[in-house]
Amino acid sequence: MQLEFFDVPSPCVGICQSDDKGQCSGCFRTRDERLNWIAFDSNERQKVIKRCQQREKRKTKPTGVKVAEVIVENKQASLLDPPSKKRLDNSNEIDFGDFEL
Repeated sequence: MQLEFFDVPSPCVGICQSDDKGQCSGCFRTRDERLNWIAFDSNERQKVIKRCQQREKRKTKPTGVKVAEVIVENKQASLLDPPSKKRLDNSNEIDFGDFEL
């Protein structure tokens, strides 16, 4: 068992709409989990958050596509990434071989 120094915050993101299964569209908690959040101790709250993360993965995972492929496609470029190897169209290149100052 791990010592808890801080209270586990609510996973609510302010999008409080229930789907057909009764899960919140924002935090993925069930009705009972939202209702009883205040009564839960830290251990129970952490379990709820882990279940919510699993529900989110299941719900956002597209069918028929591997998760790794989706992550690569939707990956935001970072300043630390090497530059992409896109080449410019050089078909309109001007020859400056005869240019003199």
